[in-house]
Amino acid sequence: MGIDGIQSKEEEDEVKEKKEDEVIHLRRTIGLLPAISFIIGTVVGSGIFIAPKGVLMNSGSVGLSLVVWALCGVLSTFGALCYAELGTTFTKSGGHYTYLLETLGPLPAFLRLWAEFLFIRPAVASYVSLAFGRYLVDPFFSPCAPPTALIKLVSILGVTFVVAINCWSVTLVSRTQITLTFIKMFALVLIIIPGIMALARGQTENFQNGFEIDTLTLDKLPLAFYSGLYAYGGWFYLNFVTEEVINPNRNIPLAIIFSMVTVTVCYVLVNVAYYTMMTAEELLVSDAVAVTFANRALHGLASVIPVLVAVSCLGALNGGFFGAPRMLFVGAREGHWPVLFSMIHIRRNTPLPAVLLLYPLVVVMVARGEIFQLINFASFSRWLFIAMATMGMLIHRYRFPLHPRPFKVPLAIAVTFTVVCFFIVGLSLYSDPWNTGGSCALTLSGVPVYYLTVHRSRLPTRWRKIFNYCSKQLQILLEVAQQEVQTY
Repeated sequence: MGIDGIQSKEEEDEVKEKKEDEVIHLRRTIGLLPAISFIIGTVVGSGIFIAPKGVLMNSGSVGLSLVVWALCGVLSTFGALCYAELGTTFTKSGGHYTYLLETLGPLPAFLRLWAEFLFIRPAVASYVSLAFGRYLVDPFFSPCAPPTALIKLVSILGVTFVVAINCWSVTLVSRTQITLTFIKMFALVLIIIPGIMALARGQTENFQNGFEIDTLTLDKLPLAFYSGLYAYGGWFYLNFVTEEVINPNRNIPLAIIFSMVTVTVCYVLVNVAYYTMMTAEELLVSDAVAVTFANRALHGLASVIPVLVAVSCLGALNGGFFGAPRMLFVGAREGHWPVLFSMIHIRRNTPLPAVLLLYPLVVVMVARGEIFQLINFASFSRWLFIAMATMGMLIHRYRFPLHPRPFKVPLAIAVTFTVVCFFIVGLSLYSDPWNTGGSCALTLSGVPVYYLTVHRSRLPTRWRKIFNYCSKQLQILLEVAQQEVQTY
């Protein structure tokens, strides 16, 4: 009788365990290595391979440009550490949106969500995907320029591939990102080693008179930092998926610190390698610095570099499409976005509607090709909301000193980073008022939307019924449902 009782209890536990496993929710599948890969893989896009000349042009000398690259890495690390505190204090996914909601309230959070959907994510993803298409196609047409239509077609195929794997499986996305990150780190090492070897042989003529103060103009120096910080962008993506990170209190700070130190060291060494093989004048006239470098230092592998740059872009695109839909997903869960986007696939356990929402926007923007103005829009809004999030963290510390914070960044680091962010935003207002004004207008266009649809719904009843009917039909078609358990 006792044995039968034990057996029935074991069967009950087994059924309970099976049911828990079948419950619809986003699972914690991201360990330390995938977390590091998501940060490095998203930060290292096309920028370091293509356009270090923005930093050199505005800093005025080789030595100062290297100092700017190092300081941009330190500042980005400060920001990443602030987000490590935010990510362990507020354990929800959603990144910027969640932190603004918890510290400054619903309106700033909704505006961040609105800006992300309207122009930040489509612009950034389009820019990276077009870089992917251009560098993948380029070797087949060299020395001629490849057809624009073909570049756009390949770019759209790259976006489609990334969207498909993000809809299919979180595990597949993680494995793809790890693989792409190792390939792009190989590309960086491929540039660093010949440069360091040449430096060791005494090839230092391009570093003579490295700090030419005569060419420095103080009004351009902040623009050099702006270019450098853009190349380090993406350190916040892991915070978009906090609910899917295994042991986030340990893994988020560790992944952030390791990733940012690695990226900073690599970026400085890559620039040293560039200057070893190229003069400042040659670097400034080059449209693709890494390709020019490869033609000088890697004679047999020169054609491989554009392909490695394309793979690097694909990794950045994959990281963006993994992180950004989680912001829309959390926004919908909080009632700031249509409820359909808070649903996940019943078998794949991926936020399918949120991923698919961004796909047509990016495809349309790639097909049009007019994205460079939107990139300026995106940069301003992104830095403004990052500054507001870290300011919100400082306000929250002051208002709730006893709130548990598993990881706490030193106050000096948080204040320094917040001040620098607001300085960057202020500089943008001064140096590019037209684009900055456009960015402000697009962001603030979310205010009436918030008060009409979120704060208190003022939409006609008939519209709401039609919208609810469409949402229900899409839910059935996509086979999605809301999470059955709380994951934060």
